[in-house]
Amino acid sequence: MGPHPAVAAIRVAVRRVLHDVLNHHSSQIPARAHAAQKPVAAGSAGPAGAPAPVADAPPLVLVACSGGADSMALASALAFEAPKLGVRAGGITVDHGLQDGSDLRAAEVVVRLRALGLDPVEAVAVQVGAEGGPEAAARDARYAALDAAAERHGAAAILLGHTRDDQAETVLLGLARGSGTRSLSGMAATTGRGGRYRRPFLEVDRQTARKACLIQSLPVWDDPHNADPLYTRSRLRHEGLPALEKALGKGVVEALARTAQLSRDDADALDSWAADAERTVLDERGALDAAKLYALPAAVRRRVLRRAAIAAGAPAGSLFARHIEEVDRLITAWRGQGTVNLPGRVGVRRQGGRLVIRQG
Repeated sequence: MGPHPAVAAIRVAVRRVLHDVLNHHSSQIPARAHAAQKPVAAGSAGPAGAPAPVADAPPLVLVACSGGADSMALASALAFEAPKLGVRAGGITVDHGLQDGSDLRAAEVVVRLRALGLDPVEAVAVQVGAEGGPEAAARDARYAALDAAAERHGAAAILLGHTRDDQAETVLLGLARGSGTRSLSGMAATTGRGGRYRRPFLEVDRQTARKACLIQSLPVWDDPHNADPLYTRSRLRHEGLPALEKALGKGVVEALARTAQLSRDDADALDSWAADAERTVLDERGALDAAKLYALPAAVRRRVLRRAAIAAGAPAGSLFARHIEEVDRLITAWRGQGTVNLPGRVGVRRQGGRLVIRQG
């Protein structure tokens, strides 16, 4: 008799990702073997304190685990599948320090991960700033800690427990911001430097992950922040999505997740088109030709403008659709208006039929 359907679902999802990691690892063996042949002083390490490369070492995959149902289910599936595929498996939990006793909870998560057989396992404490709001600041601190852990342990990948429900929430948040197709595409299954971050559960619903924990008698911790109406995502989860399902019927989460994938496919195609188009609208001095920009489809033109603004120093995370629309009016509704100021002290002005984009 096989495992419970919920347990089988999470294991299959993780197994697919581990196969991808192994395939990528195998394709990189020649480069690692070459690096391993270079003289290395005894006891030395690679960049940033990472272990010296070993050509035939099995890859290490870490799970980022908060102790919640989604990430505990992910950790259990990784612990079950990794040994069968010859993959080393470990875990990282991040202590944001935002709640009393958070250090003790992080220590408990470490114990649970080790009980699953994961190694290495560690808790990392971070300082959460204030830039961008509490949710964004916590996310930035968390990913910085995970990046550092991946480098420290030489991990090939870090698994994240985002589910289909999380994806639906992300799409709705993007829709509320009016940020365009890329924002509606939600979270990608693979992101980060070299495809470091993997999200096996984007096609698994939150209830399945929780049920898998129950079946396996895995203790879970429910973060009170996830039910705190102070946070936008919490209000959306407990008020917004239930209201949509009440008005539109069941299936809203699945439909939003499909929207994310379709939007990602469209956004990827448009981004590729914009990258090609960018080369055709630059003059010999590297400025953007207004007439050639005007001839492009609006969706492509705005992507070209966004790429140029980021290249000039505008931070991508602070560059919103309204900024690009204002720059676009220098092309489509030119009336002699002055410089458009963008985040990062980047200014854009039209001069002699060209767009001049400069920082400072």
